[in-house]
Amino acid sequence: MSTFTAKEVKTLREQTGAGMMDCKKALNEAGGDMEKAMTWLREKGIADAEKRQHRSAVEGAVASYVHMGGKIGVLVEVNCETDFVARGEEFQDLCRDLCLQVCSTAPQYVSKDEIPEEALNKEREVFMARARDMGKPENILPKIAEGMLGKWFEEVCLLHQKFVKDPDRTVEELVKEFSGKVGEKIVVRRFARFQLGEDLEGGQQSEQREEIAQQFAGEQG
Repeated sequence: MSTFTAKEVKTLREQTGAGMMDCKKALNEAGGDMEKAMTWLREKGIADAEKRQHRSAVEGAVASYVHMGGKIGVLVEVNCETDFVARGEEFQDLCRDLCLQVCSTAPQYVSKDEIPEEALNKEREVFMARARDMGKPENILPKIAEGMLGKWFEEVCLLHQKFVKDPDRTVEELVKEFSGKVGEKIVVRRFARFQLGEDLEGGQQSEQREEIAQQFAGEQG
């Protein structure tokens, strides 16, 4: 693990416009070297990504995907700034990958920012109770619960999930890289996933998701 200071993270943020966590990751990947970290952020398309967030993204597409002979269907809306980018093959590929991700992993939200406060508090209480049952000291239960929440976000939030075709990246990193490549703000606005017979035979759904994930991962092999 590389060693770097909060001041270096702040400096990198100011110079690139990247988010704090992205800057920390870049410095870690670069062994604490500022120039290499800046290069890493540019190559990943993350530099200046936050500066694009104030822009309006009203173009884009609603992509669809149907899997397993019509047993699972997905709709995903992805927005960009111009029709030129929206009509591009690479944008369409991104939309398709997002559809496959939703089909495979069945997320509940686009990002953690969408999770209602009531649902967050409920999960936090569940995780604190679980840690308490494990015999953990009362004073560290909140910290343990927050760590468990982070893992939960990776399961239920599309952008925080590991990309099924490349688990070394998150879906958010995939979107940021594409944003940097085309120089436009890219927003995953919403999605819907439909599964034939869901809520009727829930026991089969986890097995089906695992099969789909393996299939999509195999496409990259």
